[in-house]
Amino acid sequence: MKKKLVAITLAAATALSLAACGSTDSASTASTAAASETASTAAASGKTYKVGIVQYVDDASLNQIEQNIEAELDKLGEENGVTFDYADYTKNGQADGTVLQQIAAELVSDEVDVIIPIATPTAQIMQSATEDNKIPVVFSAVSDPVGAKLVASMDAPGANITGTSDALNTEAIMNLIFAAQPDADKIGLLYSTSEDASTQPISDAKAYLDEKGIAYEGKPGTTTEEVSSAVDSLIADGVDAVFTPTDNTVMTAELAIYEKLAEAKIPHYCGADSFALNGAFAGYGVDYANLGVETADMAADILLNGSDPGTTPVKTFDNGIVTINTETAETLGLDLSTVEEAFKPLATQIVETTTKQSFDD
Repeated sequence: MKKKLVAITLAAATALSLAACGSTDSASTASTAAASETASTAAASGKTYKVGIVQYVDDASLNQIEQNIEAELDKLGEENGVTFDYADYTKNGQADGTVLQQIAAELVSDEVDVIIPIATPTAQIMQSATEDNKIPVVFSAVSDPVGAKLVASMDAPGANITGTSDALNTEAIMNLIFAAQPDADKIGLLYSTSEDASTQPISDAKAYLDEKGIAYEGKPGTTTEEVSSAVDSLIADGVDAVFTPTDNTVMTAELAIYEKLAEAKIPHYCGADSFALNGAFAGYGVDYANLGVETADMAADILLNGSDPGTTPVKTFDNGIVTINTETAETLGLDLSTVEEAFKPLATQIVETTTKQSFDD
């Protein structure tokens, strides 16, 4: 029988928050103003830099990152009297490895000054394409740069690559689930086996649930249709909640699946605010707008100041922002104020949203 969704007391939620603390590294990120000031001392006035920006696929999270990279580059260019020409070199692989390889070859042929790949599969292809020519690569939104074999270590990447990571605090999301649903006894794990970003978080989720003695059911999918079928299976299996990490395959499918889960009274907890924007009950993770800004700052520092990507630490960010879809919460039959009270000790910020296709809508 489906468990009735209830929030635990504030005291219990506070206890849960202790488990979430300290499991994710914080970024020692320089402010935009400081980056701009430093860059201005080295910039050659009037120079144009060719910046390749490579998007993995269209989805709300990745598009938000790209938009903020471009806006920050425009800002830094104006402040330093240079031009970052990304308009001629911005590409989208639409999740097709062959297309991404063609894009990489084009950017190398165009002799761009830096390549900014967004998401892990894109970064891996751009890294491979620049091994010989040493074009700097500054990746964005790579959840596990070491596990993806992009960098030797987070502090000393090595070679010609560095960037920003949206490493996920899986334990914190698990704590959110049991804050709102303390009686949940079966959790669905929805992810894609083709996404490196999902490998470690899914492993971490299983370890967390094993330790608590909670049953779980994993259902992967590599296309929107497969993800939708996986959701049907999870509903049939009677799961009480569903967890998805920062998985671009599921993110692309969210608008097609959120109503199924909501109408089945199964909350979907995910690793980014964009999932909640596209209908999931809750998203938890980094500020992707800020991640895009920091990525642009790192690229500008390399171009204007000659910073070495191989010795520039990968930047990580504090998780802690919970985004709740208020329309989905209502469909689930949840009292919003009760849920937010339960989440409050586990979050640095709680944001409300309604279902939209993109952040620009």
